[in-house]
Amino acid sequence: MIELTDFQRDISARFEQVEFRFGEPMAKHTSFKIGGGAAVMAFPKSAEELSCLLAFCKDKKITPRILGAGTNVLAPDEGLDGVVICLKDCLDGITLLPDNCLRVAAGVTMTRAAVYAANHGLAGLEFAHGIPGTVGGGVYMNAGAYGGEICMVCKGVDVMDFDGNLHRFSGEEMGFSYRHSRLEEEGGIVVSADFLLTPDDPEQIRARMQDLMTRRKTSQPLDLPSAGSAFKRPVGGYAAALIDQSGLKGYRIGDAAVSEKHAGFVVNLKEATAKDVRALLASVSDIVFNKTGIRLEPEVRIW
Repeated sequence: MIELTDFQRDISARFEQVEFRFGEPMAKHTSFKIGGGAAVMAFPKSAEELSCLLAFCKDKKITPRILGAGTNVLAPDEGLDGVVICLKDCLDGITLLPDNCLRVAAGVTMTRAAVYAANHGLAGLEFAHGIPGTVGGGVYMNAGAYGGEICMVCKGVDVMDFDGNLHRFSGEEMGFSYRHSRLEEEGGIVVSADFLLTPDDPEQIRARMQDLMTRRKTSQPLDLPSAGSAFKRPVGGYAAALIDQSGLKGYRIGDAAVSEKHAGFVVNLKEATAKDVRALLASVSDIVFNKTGIRLEPEVRIW
C-alpha cells in the first residue's frame, strides 16, 4: 500500500466515480511490457468524465498523457510523475448510423471495430483487423496496414482539447497524411470517429480479414512483446528492407533486439528496459544512415 500524495488524494476525492490507480506499472499497459509506475492513472468512462478530468488537470497546471492500448508507446523505466488517462475499454461503444456509417468510440480496439463492420456487411476496415491499437490512437496517427489507412474511411472525428472542450472535424479537416494527422501538432484527444464504409458480403469481408491475419502471423513476430513497426517508412524505401540490408536482423542491446522474423520490428526478448530500446533504435538509425544515407525515424512514441 503506497502512501498517497496530496494531489493523489485530491484527485480521487474530486472524482469519486472515476477509477484511479496510483503507482500503476506502465508495463501492464504497453505492448512492449516496459515502463515504471505512473503516479496517477485514470480510467474515465465517458466524454463528460474525461472533460472534467482535463479541466481539473489544467487548473493544477498538469498536462496529462493520453493512453489507448499502449501498442505504439515506449514508457520510461523510472515511471511518470504526472497523470496518465487511459481510454482503452473506457470510452466504449459502436453505433451503426445511416448510410453505411459506423460511429466508434476512441477506446474500442481497431480489431473489434473491423469485426463489427464485417458482421454488419460493411467493408473498408479489413486492414484494421489485427492492428492491436485503439480507434483513438489509430485516428490520431492515421494508422494503416496492407494498403489501407484510416484516412480512406474516416468521415468525421470528435476531438476534445485539453481544456475539456469538444470539437468536430471532417475527415478532410483532420489533415491526414502518412502516419500523421493535425492532432500531432495541435494536440487534442480523439473521443469518437465516424467511418464511411461500403456494403459487401460478410463472408467475403471475413475471408479478406482472415487472409490479412494469416499474412501477419506468417511475417511478424507476434509471439514477442513489441510496438509494431519500430520506424516510419522513409521516402523511396522501406525501413525493414533497409535494416535487413544493413545486416541488423537479430542485432540487440540488452534484451531489446531487431526481430529475426521481421527487421522492421524491435522486440522485447525477456527483460528489456526502455533504455535498451532507446539505445537500439538510435543505433539502428545510425548504422542504416552510415550504410545507405537514409535516416530512419522512430514510429514508436517515446515517452
